[in-house]
Amino acid sequence: MAKPPAEVSFPGDKNRRKRVRVRGIKKASKDIQKRLEKNLTELLEDPEIFLPEIDGVLGKKTLFGRNKDLMAITLQDIDMVSKKRHDKKWLTKRMSKKSGDVVSRALAGSLLAASGDDFSTVSVFKNPLFGSASYIRRGGGKQSHLAGIQNFNHTKLRMLVWDDHAKAGQWFFSWDKGFVFTGKTPNPPDEWIEYVLANSTIELTGEEIKWSKGLDESIVKEKIFTDSGWLRLKFENGVVVGISKESLIGTKESFVQSVAMSMMPPKISSIVESEWIWKPEGWPEDKELPSEGLERVEEVIQQWLLMIYDDKKLANACRISMLNSIKDGFVVGSSWYDSKDLDKMLESMNGNEDEREAISCVINSLEHGIHVRSDGIVIDLEEDVVRFEDSSCHPVLVALWPKYGHIILEELYEIKNEEAEDIIESQNQRKQGFGAFLKELNQSISITKRLNRLPWKEGELVSPLSFADFLIRSAVENGVASTVSRARKGKGLEMAMGWAWLNVHERTESDAWRFDESSRDKGGDWVPALRALWDAAEDLLVNDNLEAGIDYKSAMKWLAEVSGSKFED
Repeated sequence: MAKPPAEVSFPGDKNRRKRVRVRGIKKASKDIQKRLEKNLTELLEDPEIFLPEIDGVLGKKTLFGRNKDLMAITLQDIDMVSKKRHDKKWLTKRMSKKSGDVVSRALAGSLLAASGDDFSTVSVFKNPLFGSASYIRRGGGKQSHLAGIQNFNHTKLRMLVWDDHAKAGQWFFSWDKGFVFTGKTPNPPDEWIEYVLANSTIELTGEEIKWSKGLDESIVKEKIFTDSGWLRLKFENGVVVGISKESLIGTKESFVQSVAMSMMPPKISSIVESEWIWKPEGWPEDKELPSEGLERVEEVIQQWLLMIYDDKKLANACRISMLNSIKDGFVVGSSWYDSKDLDKMLESMNGNEDEREAISCVINSLEHGIHVRSDGIVIDLEEDVVRFEDSSCHPVLVALWPKYGHIILEELYEIKNEEAEDIIESQNQRKQGFGAFLKELNQSISITKRLNRLPWKEGELVSPLSFADFLIRSAVENGVASTVSRARKGKGLEMAMGWAWLNVHERTESDAWRFDESSRDKGGDWVPALRALWDAAEDLLVNDNLEAGIDYKSAMKWLAEVSGSKFED
């Protein structure tokens, strides 16, 4: 015999005064009066009509001792009340008596009500889970007991008569064609299982093997893994049920509730074996799933069976429980990669090469595992595993940047110290997309490296050679168009150099009036030398012809000569 649960609670126990209420006394309609009169007449004829079929072992009838059986005691008292059902005086005393069996107390009140001839004034019992019904209130019995006894043909409400028995570890199963008590062992009849599954909130196909939309018989029978996963329930009579993630998400009402509200206590975890059939994408066929993960998943399912978890959240909760138990390799989204497959993992992530390279840089620098959550929280792990809940590079880099940005900047771009801190802080404030940010940074670094090929550092040359050098650097970095405005604003010899620059790039149209005659004359003479300087600069900086550095020096020397500038080779 199964050991009764230490504690059993029922949906609606909390705040029962708020959720289960008597709506007072009201005038009953003709239909209600007829139905209630019919029920009470049958009850008076057979006071045991509300009892479940006894399909379990009964214990001792004594009120004392470990082995007392609450149902045996109740049946004994009901027999006594049944024999006295026409004794109104005795029933009046029994229904008001505070001691003794509570079910018998409600039965006495119901039988006294049945002996009357006025069924027009009734009370209404309502329970959000078990249903509602009209009844006649007599005596000190529980409202739920009175309502359940007087509406003994109500498949759910009648079970509330036995709530105390259920809390003591006894089991009841109710359906449209039966009502069974199975003692201290939950043993649901085959007919009950068929009934509750047929009337659940999820449509099922099949007989002994049943499945929901999104599955088929072979998947459920052979326990085949699917990408999204599915729930497997096996009843004691061998009936197996497969429920897809899509079906769970699509429920308007709880599947568990639709089944559990036909048993007392409403605890289907006692009558089914449950399992979530899913593994991460990429998980090897010959590799066992983590035992810790399987345990966590089972805990989640048990909470769902107790109606703590919503149907819509079950699949994701199971998935996360499994993924967070993996202690090796790479976990990205719902996929797993071996620790040797870094490149393969990075390739699977949404993003550009700059972003992937940045993430790779961080991973290679780690001396421990890491978990990057979708909410941006980064957790260091003792286990040698890298977990990214997001499969896109950008949110991962956003989370990693504050702590690991300096590693990315130093390793990939050779940027350190204060310059690195400034860039990190700037990106934190701008919150620019990392793809664009790294691309710009890459371009900027590339241009800086290219400009370093020039023989002289910025500012080393005298004017107007320094102005020519400035215009070349600006044109390479930002394009020739960006230099036009600056070329117009030079003064003295820089004005002549500006005019020469506009001539080299054929940008003089309608600009002559901005330059004095002397500047135009001088600048005009400098054009050949400046053009040679720009051609060498393009070859050196844009076309990557490193040998053009010699041509650049020669052109600068020529420009110095024609402009009368001091020049040190």
